[in-house]
Amino acid sequence: MVVPELSLMNINHRYYSIETFFKAAGEAGYRNIELWTGSMHLYVDCHEHDSVDKIRDLAAQYGIKIVCVCPEQNNPKPWNIAARGNEARARTLAYFKNVVDIAAELGAEQVMVSSGWAFLNEPIEDAWGRSASMLRAIAEHAGERGVRLVLEALQPVESMIVNSAADTKRMIEAVDHPALKACLDLGAMAVAGDTIDDYFDLLGDDVAHVHFVDVAADGTTHLAWGDGDRDMRADLDRLVTRGYRGVVSAETYDWRYFANPAAADAQVMAEYRRAIGA
Repeated sequence: MVVPELSLMNINHRYYSIETFFKAAGEAGYRNIELWTGSMHLYVDCHEHDSVDKIRDLAAQYGIKIVCVCPEQNNPKPWNIAARGNEARARTLAYFKNVVDIAAELGAEQVMVSSGWAFLNEPIEDAWGRSASMLRAIAEHAGERGVRLVLEALQPVESMIVNSAADTKRMIEAVDHPALKACLDLGAMAVAGDTIDDYFDLLGDDVAHVHFVDVAADGTTHLAWGDGDRDMRADLDRLVTRGYRGVVSAETYDWRYFANPAAADAQVMAEYRRAIGA
């Protein structure tokens, strides 16, 4: 059986330069990254974005493939996929088109998307409809650029629109575009009470990306492998058993890692290598 390759996100390196991130990733043995578009590393808005030349050069220098682009998109960021109002929706669509174009320029096959978020004083189905409409519009552009979108469920504290495997399936069916697939996030999955089997039973080959994070017993997510209470070796084995062919991306993200993110990255890689016997 094929073991998924490990990928790393730069979201933990927000207090370091993008050059430092690539150097740390290369030295730790990563050959894939998921590029988070924090403004300190790659600025993008609805009008423009930084040149990707530096990112492309760094990837080539360290022998790293960019497998996914993860844009900023949740409250309080202005790029809400379930945005309300014509002006906000036009800006949001322009932003995500820019992100898709960045992915295409960098040779990344995927762009991470969420459902966006709803106002608490509106019917959830109103926001659901806006989300589905926007995702369809972004998917149309992604399909034209040869990029796929991967939809990540969020935790209820982040959004009430798509929280579970069943919600993800329902949204993908509502959008009904071949460029939209699913992301299995272990943190959101655990909070929702879902399992890896639930995702594959419902979504099958539509599971195209995995955020591979440890989760503590108190529900804290986005932890480095070994800092939580999940049996992540069993999680990896289950993904292999279910025939998953994508990467597993370490979305390690917590204040405790900001001062020394490279140590957390190295810890995840060491646990991964032990799990696969490398």
